[in-house]
Amino acid sequence: MTAVLESLDPGILTLIVVAGFAAGWVDAVVGGGGLIQLPVVLLIPGMSPVQALATNKMGSVFGTATSAVTFYRRTTAPLRPALPMAAVAFCGSFGGASVASLLPAEVFKPVILAALIGVASFTVARPQAGQLERPQRARREQALIGTALGVGIGFYDGILGPGTGSFLIIGMITLLGFSFLRASAQAKVVNLATNLGALLFFSLNGSLVPLLGLVLGAANMLGGYVGARSAVARGNRFIRVVFLAVVLVLIAKMAWDVYRELLA
Repeated sequence: MTAVLESLDPGILTLIVVAGFAAGWVDAVVGGGGLIQLPVVLLIPGMSPVQALATNKMGSVFGTATSAVTFYRRTTAPLRPALPMAAVAFCGSFGGASVASLLPAEVFKPVILAALIGVASFTVARPQAGQLERPQRARREQALIGTALGVGIGFYDGILGPGTGSFLIIGMITLLGFSFLRASAQAKVVNLATNLGALLFFSLNGSLVPLLGLVLGAANMLGGYVGARSAVARGNRFIRVVFLAVVLVLIAKMAWDVYRELLA
């Protein structure tokens, strides 16, 4: 841990702060900020992959907490419906993190790539999706869907992570009938729980680099605050455009990873 901290020269530290701010902003609007932040953390000399994953989660906790509070102070989105989903997502993420070191990421990447392509296709083919709220499902049915969504995406975030916020938003829009703005607001609460679940596991196994996590957390908080205010001020159309852009970048990143692994 000391060696990692000693490697933080001013240039690397600046890059970390910029990446943390950008990741916080993207996470606040649509999710997917880990695509920006995690690769930068991995550039730090002496930082192992599991340390990078753990420290990335610590930074993200600050950002998602800030954006969640900002959303609920500035919108009428109800908080209570997100809490049961957040509770099961926390457990799912802890479980996912506990097996993260046992299964290679390349096992999941082709499946994730196919899912992201499906998400992007749906968003392009149905431009009105998420623009307005649909009639709500019965409370019991909504609870069952929310529980399944929370467990599945929580486990995914613990074991791998890229695109968690995007998957949450599209799941809430398609399965629960939420608008983009409401889905973004409630996804922040659930994503905060998935980050906390994974962070708890990584803290217990000694993988966390706390001081670096605090630096990332401060940058994430500022980015999350600015991003949440941008999303609330500009509304559903803005969120949809940023959402689609982030998903397309995720697709490109995953496709490149799969291609390189096939050639290896």
